[in-house]
Amino acid sequence: MSTTTDLAIIGGGIIGCASALAIMTRNPGLKITLFEKESHLAGHQTGHNSGVIHAGLYYRPGSLKAITCCSGREALYRFCSEHGIPHQRCGKVVVAVDETEVPALEELERRGRANGLDGLQRLSPAELREREPHVRGIDGLFVPQTGIVDYGQVTRKMAEIFRARGGEVKLGMPINRIRKEKSGYLLEGGHSSFSAGALINCAGLHADRVARLAGLHPTMQIVPFRGEYYQLKKESSELVKHLIYPVPDPQMPFLGVHFTRMIDDTVEAGPNAVLAMQREGYRRRDISPSDLIRTLAFSGFWKLSARFWRLGIEEYGRSFSKALFVKSLQRLIPEIRSNDLVAGGSGVRAQAVDHRGQLLDDFYIISEGRMVHVLNAPSPAATASLSIGEQIADQFMSLPSR
Repeated sequence: MSTTTDLAIIGGGIIGCASALAIMTRNPGLKITLFEKESHLAGHQTGHNSGVIHAGLYYRPGSLKAITCCSGREALYRFCSEHGIPHQRCGKVVVAVDETEVPALEELERRGRANGLDGLQRLSPAELREREPHVRGIDGLFVPQTGIVDYGQVTRKMAEIFRARGGEVKLGMPINRIRKEKSGYLLEGGHSSFSAGALINCAGLHADRVARLAGLHPTMQIVPFRGEYYQLKKESSELVKHLIYPVPDPQMPFLGVHFTRMIDDTVEAGPNAVLAMQREGYRRRDISPSDLIRTLAFSGFWKLSARFWRLGIEEYGRSFSKALFVKSLQRLIPEIRSNDLVAGGSGVRAQAVDHRGQLLDDFYIISEGRMVHVLNAPSPAATASLSIGEQIADQFMSLPSR
């Protein structure tokens, strides 16, 4: 016997829970079931990120990232205030360490203002030192909208509200097979099966796999990158007052190492970005032969590697050499020493790469039949989650009837 639900949502991270909440709010009589393969919510990307509430500084004006980050950021601040979730709107400093970085800093400021970030403040070297006494740079930008929060706590609150409104959350329930039926979709997991009238895929690191289980043939593939962090010792944490970021290189796919003061007042330094040998590979020794073979068999991975092999070597160098990691941090804070740092956590980013080896820069959400698939939702997806949830609810409401 299979259990019947009107809508199945696969993935218990922040995007899945935000989508479930948005759809339930609009359709209070709908039977919605959220499936999470782990024994708890927010077990992967949501629970392993740095907790930054992004302002919307980096994203191309008019892109889905820019639109949802800016609206989602304010919705997230309101959600946290309404539900008593600890958070801080602490602001961040972006630092140009030499003249070559000033044009990129100016472009960031232009993008930020185009995305509606009022209150951006350019900082002279003296003003930089006033905000961050240990930072050394020739120019800077203060972004007051940036904040910090525990996204795991946010996700659990979303799920709590969803359940209170009649939604069902099934933990420890991986979906291993999806079959199209006349009335919708048959989902099979473990020893259970579920009939669903519609399906939403928010599976994050496994989003492309779920899409293929459902009969789609996306030309992109998730390539997992592990980000490794150090943490400042308690006695060294006063070296950082806000969040401190470098000016990103527009030719490179990642932001570079930075400092983040967390909601628990610890300070993270990092991350680097190295290929993960397993989709859930949080440690160097985590290797899945099947995951690794799929990555290595994907032509887009090799085309990406051909473009960024020098960067890859640098990132692996930092992964295996604390001295090299410290040297990269010293560009922002020259006083940092190796004995200021202890090993921190890590996270795995689900980065969508197309067959040409291009990183998908924007969120990528598609509809097919009575399904919605979130195939790329990297940072700032957590910040934008409530807004993305509304977008997914819009797409769900537009799906064809059976």
